[in-house]
Amino acid sequence: MAGSPTDRDDPKRLRCWAHLLRKAQGLIESGDEEARHFGSLVRRTLEALMRAIHAAREGPQPPADQTPAHAQALARLRAARSAQYRHRHHKAQALATELINDWEAIFRVLQQPTLPLTNNSAERALRHWVISRRISHGTRTATGSRVFALLASVIDTCRQRGHSPWVYLTEAVTERRAGRPLPPLPQPGV
Repeated sequence: MAGSPTDRDDPKRLRCWAHLLRKAQGLIESGDEEARHFGSLVRRTLEALMRAIHAAREGPQPPADQTPAHAQALARLRAARSAQYRHRHHKAQALATELINDWEAIFRVLQQPTLPLTNNSAERALRHWVISRRISHGTRTATGSRVFALLASVIDTCRQRGHSPWVYLTEAVTERRAGRPLPPLPQPGV
C-alpha cells in the first residue's frame, strides 16, 4: 500500500520508533489475544531492526541500506498490519493504520541507518518552549503566537549551529531598522 501524501511530499519525514514501541507494548498488555500477538510481532520486529541499525552504525564501513537484509521481517509485518487494519480492537486497528499510512516514514531509517530512530532530541529541544508557554499561559493573538514560534525557531537554530542567537537577533533588528533585508541565519561552524 502506498504511503500518505505527506511521505511523498516530504522524503525527509521520519517517525519515532519509541512511540511505536510504546503502542506495541500497550497491545501486548491488552486483553485481546490477537491484539497481543500483533503488538508482540511489531515490538519484536522493531527491536530486531534497531539492533541491526545500531550494528550497522558501529561497523567499519559506512552504514548501507538495511532493507534488503530484513525483507522477510518487513514482509511479515506488512502482512500482519494488513490483517489488523479492520480489527475489532481499536488500538490494534490504529497501530495497523499508522503502519500502513506511514510505512515509508517509519522505515526510511533502514535505507539510511545514520538517521535517528527516535525524535527524543527534537522533543528535548522543544521542552523548555512548552514550559515557557505554560508558565506565560501562551499568547493572546495569532500574531503573538507566530512571533513566539519564529523567535523560538531562530534561537534554537542559532544554538544548534554554535552561534549566539542574541548576536544574530541584534544584527537582524539593526538591519531591518535601517531598511535592509534580514541577514541569513548563521551556518554551522562559520
